[in-house]
Amino acid sequence: MRIVDTHTHVISPDTVRYPVGPIGGRQSEWSLAHPVDIDGLRQALDQAGIAKAVVVQASTVYGHDNRYVVEAVRTHPDTFVGVYSLDAMAPDAVAKIKHWQGQGLSGFRLFTTGTTMPGQADWLGHEDSHPAWAYAEEHDIPVCLQMTIQGLPALRDLLERFPGVRVLLDHCARPDLSDGRPYVTSKELFELAAFPGVFLKLTHRALAASAKGASTPADFLADLVAAYGAGRIAWGSNFPAAQGSAADILAEAREMVSSLPETDQEMIFGGTAAAFYPSVATTGDRRA
Repeated sequence: MRIVDTHTHVISPDTVRYPVGPIGGRQSEWSLAHPVDIDGLRQALDQAGIAKAVVVQASTVYGHDNRYVVEAVRTHPDTFVGVYSLDAMAPDAVAKIKHWQGQGLSGFRLFTTGTTMPGQADWLGHEDSHPAWAYAEEHDIPVCLQMTIQGLPALRDLLERFPGVRVLLDHCARPDLSDGRPYVTSKELFELAAFPGVFLKLTHRALAASAKGASTPADFLADLVAAYGAGRIAWGSNFPAAQGSAADILAEAREMVSSLPETDQEMIFGGTAAAFYPSVATTGDRRA
């Protein structure tokens, strides 16, 4: 099975060349406690047997300064695909999209919640962000969205306005699954499957949530695949933000997803990533 990790981060030890400027004004604890640079991430992927990885801008470290992600992609184009952070509310948002796409990156991330920004930001869906969404739709630029399930109504409005845009929800939008089937608390997540451009990122956060309360990973994954299809679900490790080695995170995820048919597992652990980020498929693996 060809494994592609859709959610990794890199932190440079060089704070002069890459100064810290986190969204929210406070650097994330994980990036201080166990940062991993470009070479460290590449070594971790080798040890885990992961063919390629999407490097997502560490918004809680560098904000919208995406130069270190650019460095990762330029240094190892056979290994990394890059996703940049964007201030969609800024008047020059479209110009920034053009700039970072021109630097070899493959889509942008909107950061509306996180460990340093609890809750759901109220700007998601604001009309000032519409030019960025319109440009993404027109040019088929994928959008990675860090959000909570409380933001889904705003996302629905955006998808109705821009039906051609493709969106990948980090951590499956952080649902509460503890009520178990039929997952009434998170029904909006399952209902969002009606929009064909919505994809889900299955990370350790979502898998951990699926094992709480009355829920089981097998139940959650079966219902998720029934709603979205495996072709719209992609695995991501969240390494090194998540605790443990990339190899251990992958092993745990494969065990939890093992209840699904092999063909579905192949999509979740690689096939969907190549469909959502075409550069995953168009550039060769380093071990090829």
